[in-house]
Amino acid sequence: MSGRFPDKFLWGTATAAHQVEGGNTASDLWLMEMAPDSPFAEPSGDACDQYHRYRDDIALLAGLGFKAYRFSIEWARIEPEEGFFSKAALDHYRRIAAACLEANVMPIVTFHHFTNPLWLTKDGGWENAKSIDRFARFCERAGAALADLIAIACTINEANIPMLVTLQREAQAGRPYARPRAFGALAQRCGGTVERFAPYLHCDGRLASPNLIAAHRKSYDVLKGLGGDFPVGVTLALQEFKATPGGEAVRDMAYQLINGQFLEACKGDDFVGVQTYTTIEFGPEGVLPPKGETTQMGYAFAPEALEATIRDAAEVARAPILVTENGIGTQDDARRVEFTRRALEGVLRCLADGIDVRGYVHWSLLDNFEWLEGYRPKFGLVEVDRATQARRPKPSAYWLGRIAKANALS
Repeated sequence: MSGRFPDKFLWGTATAAHQVEGGNTASDLWLMEMAPDSPFAEPSGDACDQYHRYRDDIALLAGLGFKAYRFSIEWARIEPEEGFFSKAALDHYRRIAAACLEANVMPIVTFHHFTNPLWLTKDGGWENAKSIDRFARFCERAGAALADLIAIACTINEANIPMLVTLQREAQAGRPYARPRAFGALAQRCGGTVERFAPYLHCDGRLASPNLIAAHRKSYDVLKGLGGDFPVGVTLALQEFKATPGGEAVRDMAYQLINGQFLEACKGDDFVGVQTYTTIEFGPEGVLPPKGETTQMGYAFAPEALEATIRDAAEVARAPILVTENGIGTQDDARRVEFTRRALEGVLRCLADGIDVRGYVHWSLLDNFEWLEGYRPKFGLVEVDRATQARRPKPSAYWLGRIAKANALS
């Protein structure tokens, strides 16, 4: 399938601060990564050293043909202790956004991407309703510092992921959510208690979800009130949910908890950020193992899932769609090209049916720190030498960059 995209269709690529910057020592994940019995395969350490190399990376993506860069600002750097806001950190992120504009690249700024300041996680994280006002205050201070440079703002990255992860872990354990035993030692290390220690990716999604929805709504209003003219939205982890005969009820329950309630909360937003990687299939007893080809993350190879989630998000949220993440963890770059090509064909079909899709942002610019999995999964269009930090664009980077320049899939 070939076809042209709308004239103002946005082409970009993305990273997240903790995954690429390195040295995020005031965050909860740094503590967890460095623990003797860490659940992480390895620590993030220096990551891709993008804290110092951001100008070269922006120039690289611009040279490839991308006109947008989605990056996150690190709450733990900006507010390492509650109530103290680092002007030096805010100035750093101003420099990143300014470097984007100098390179004719639109800065898409994400205000929260998985990591919390350790002080927040120690006090219940997103399970604690105080997080709503705390996050809104952070958005107000950071947003005011960056408002004149922001092109697009995302409040929370994958606000539904705690619910998704909670349901997955409950299914694996065969019982309701329980705090991991390791949290006791981690809480002790930072002077907290096991009952309160709640990292974003490891908290109770049922407790956190109402607070995350409320925090998005409040921070949306805060950011819209700063005087800028940039659109504001939230990004959601939207996998395509399917069912075999007898699995429809389980699928529908999971859909409402993971996708539905969050999409409904997006009504009236400037856009919904759709982030899709795979299809999840349900049988009568729950999630079925993936069939056929899988990725390095163990996901089903399902590029057509993006079309399904775009259609669903547009129907439920009744808002424009921006694909803020889509990609594949693989060592085989030819499979990355195949995955992305088929995903983009789905975007074209959505556009042909009149769905307002504003752009496509590929995950990720760089091979980077993939959370619990460490540096093993390769999502990047650009390879990073772990010893020298040298960047080497892959064939997929040039291929997708040519599509972005032509604004057409051929």
